[in-house]
Amino acid sequence: QVQLVESGGGLVQAGGSLTLSCAASGRTISSYTMGWFRQAPGKEREFVAAISWSGGTTMYADSVKGRFTISRDNAKNTMHLQMNSLKPEDTAVYYCAASFKGVLPYIYAYAYWGQGTQVTVSS
Repeated sequence: QVQLVESGGGLVQAGGSLTLSCAASGRTISSYTMGWFRQAPGKEREFVAAISWSGGTTMYADSVKGRFTISRDNAKNTMHLQMNSLKPEDTAVYYCAASFKGVLPYIYAYAYWGQGTQVTVSS
């Protein structure tokens, strides 16, 4: 399996920006669809964004569309989530995930998961 480790989380003020990174090891991620999910306090884990193996196709949750940008660098075995115009509602643990399937917003489609990184947006 592939091991995924998230980094870049932290505390930011509303309106600020933060970039999350996901580093993969064990296998290259070039053949995987990659995605980001998040889980806010008291809520279910939800889809944030996904990107195809080639980077040519992306998908975003409506709540983050226009503010977040997902990208990947297969040569470096990394994926990133640039988050702009952050809102307190974005506060959550963010998880990196990898899928054998296409670009889908469903948790069941992702086979591998990182441990998560905390993002806290203050008002």
